[in-house]
Amino acid sequence: MMMSSTGHHGTNTIFPCGGLKLISLVHDHMAALRGKQQARISFVRVKYLFLTWLTVLVGSWVLYVQYSTYTELCRGHECKNAICDKYRRGIIDGSACSSLCDKDTLYMSRCLSTLPNNQVYTGSWGDHDGIIRCKLGEVLHYELGEEPEPRREAPVFDKPTRGTSVEKFREMVLNHLKSKLGEQANLASLVSQILSVADGNKDGHVSLPEARSTWALLQMDEVLLGLLLQDRGHTPRLLGYCGDLYMTEQVPYGPLYGMSLPWPLVSWVPSGVQRSLDQWFTPSWPRKAKISMGLLELVEDIFHGTYGSFLICDLSAAHFGYTDRHELRLTDTRAVVPEDEFRRSMRALKCEADADCVYGVDCRASCDVAKRRCREDPIQPNLAKACSALKDYLLRGAPSELSEELERQLYACMALKGNAGQMNMEHSLILNNLKALLWRQISHTKDS
Repeated sequence: MMMSSTGHHGTNTIFPCGGLKLISLVHDHMAALRGKQQARISFVRVKYLFLTWLTVLVGSWVLYVQYSTYTELCRGHECKNAICDKYRRGIIDGSACSSLCDKDTLYMSRCLSTLPNNQVYTGSWGDHDGIIRCKLGEVLHYELGEEPEPRREAPVFDKPTRGTSVEKFREMVLNHLKSKLGEQANLASLVSQILSVADGNKDGHVSLPEARSTWALLQMDEVLLGLLLQDRGHTPRLLGYCGDLYMTEQVPYGPLYGMSLPWPLVSWVPSGVQRSLDQWFTPSWPRKAKISMGLLELVEDIFHGTYGSFLICDLSAAHFGYTDRHELRLTDTRAVVPEDEFRRSMRALKCEADADCVYGVDCRASCDVAKRRCREDPIQPNLAKACSALKDYLLRGAPSELSEELERQLYACMALKGNAGQMNMEHSLILNNLKALLWRQISHTKDS
């Protein structure tokens, strides 16, 4: 009994001690788990705090770069202030001056500028939507938060001088056109057209301020070439001007084909993939055919045209657009140069290889290695370059019964070499055959 009691008593004393140890072990394990969990939570918190800080830092940098770029590129208010100041002082005048400076019915909207000294905006003027362009002098770099330095302004409104008669101004314009286009038979009619544009208020007289604005506009080749080509419907129509600020019709659709990738992706997307993507973002084939007809007609009109021959030195899709009726428009006339100007430039160029004889993006001549001078004849005519630009555009989605013949004609067109003036018959034959082939396909459709 004593042993039983003692054994029972021993059991009662051992069990509570073992239970305490077990509870202590469980407690220590739970504390360790809580410690690890708290450490993990702390690590996650630190990680998210770091990511948040990094996001804020990168976002702030992007905003800084974007704002800095915007303020440097988009300075339309400066353009307007400078133009309106000269208008109010009686130095310049034009068809858009009163609306821009007095009535505020012509205003700039979205900034499209890519260069600080060449301001480009979408704009509205009454019922018209358009593109407003304005030249600024040299813009100096400045840091964010600093006041921009005054622009260095060229004296573009100093001609004609006070006392110049209309006849003298007419002679000035004629001589300027000769220097740009060479001796052409129809320059007198072009001068009359320009003087009609110069009469901004349509009172039958060209005032000195109006003449100054017109002279400043004529110094910009893109304006002159736009006036040359707008009567044939190849370029957006000039709606109005004030000084060297001017507004043209807005082309609803552009570029001619493709899509504009965000700038971070441009350098990462291979050119082959970019070309494939471009062909997906195009209208239906009959509409593409009509747009292509417009490009072929442009080539035809500037090949020994009314005011001489011209070369298209950049056939990038970005320089072309089209209207709601799928009519092609050349939206950047800087891509076009008079052939006389190309020849003068080539004569002045020294070279060691053909690669040295380039004007613009793709107007090329050959190198006379013996004389180390560029020859003046262009290697490839406009038509061959136009067909190269249209090949993928037209062949994708072309009707099966047309595809083989269309491809054959496009390759024959792309094979044209040398100065087109030396092969008028072949140039005209290929151009007419290609136009006739496209016209047969779309003449019976509503897109024609």
